[in-house]
Amino acid sequence: MASPAFSSNSAFKPGATYTQNGQPVSAEDLQHQFDQPSAGPIDTGRMSYEGVITKTAGMVVLAGLLAIPGYMFPNLALTIGAALIGFVLSLVLIFKKVTPPALAIAYAAVEGYFLGGITTFIETSQNVPGAGLQALIATACTFAVCLWLYHSGRVRYTPKLQKFLMIGGISYIAFSLVNVGMMIFGGTDSAWGLRTDVEIFGIPLGVLIGAFAVILACVSLIGDFDFVENGVKNGLPAHYDWKAAFGIVLTLVWLYIEFLRIIAILQGRD
Repeated sequence: MASPAFSSNSAFKPGATYTQNGQPVSAEDLQHQFDQPSAGPIDTGRMSYEGVITKTAGMVVLAGLLAIPGYMFPNLALTIGAALIGFVLSLVLIFKKVTPPALAIAYAAVEGYFLGGITTFIETSQNVPGAGLQALIATACTFAVCLWLYHSGRVRYTPKLQKFLMIGGISYIAFSLVNVGMMIFGGTDSAWGLRTDVEIFGIPLGVLIGAFAVILACVSLIGDFDFVENGVKNGLPAHYDWKAAFGIVLTLVWLYIEFLRIIAILQGRD
């Protein structure tokens, strides 16, 4: 499953071979590629780890820069608007075969503003100053650990992990929809709904659900790295760098929001 940006695209599956326009190659095309001179070190016109790293880092930095005005000068209407625009852009980018750089950049910008705004509102409304910084550090550390685990070969995106992510993701979405429905229709007065209304052995349900979601996001990151590796090995066109970068950023946004919510629930009980 991994990020929907990858799982919805067969180009990132192991062994797939594609031409520069992103179409499957025929036997004749493949032979023609083998007959060509070796690609130069500067520009192969193909997807590369360097390209994915550069574009991912650029999107993260842009999101961070736009988060500053969202955090420093919060505006509820603009924050909600950014969330809606980010959601629409994410759907467009997920189902679009070729990821337009402009849309990926726009997604990073509006998502950054949304994260800055929502962080301020949570910190103030739940009285949890510093929750954003803690969530940011937790997200960065989790990303680094997942990357190390994958790069070292200690964890691989196996079929079992894929099934776990798919079943877990569907279950999480179902719970979230039920929770939101109860909050909208008056089934709960809590700011977090069932996440704080229900406790299991003294632990808020939201903390347990959040921990489960973090595990899902970690598996998703492992899947993201696996799909990127497959894309590079399959010789995909260079424009797939943007799809890979978007997929990773999408997972990072999810991870940050989950950490922010867990921290807010835990510190809000003090």
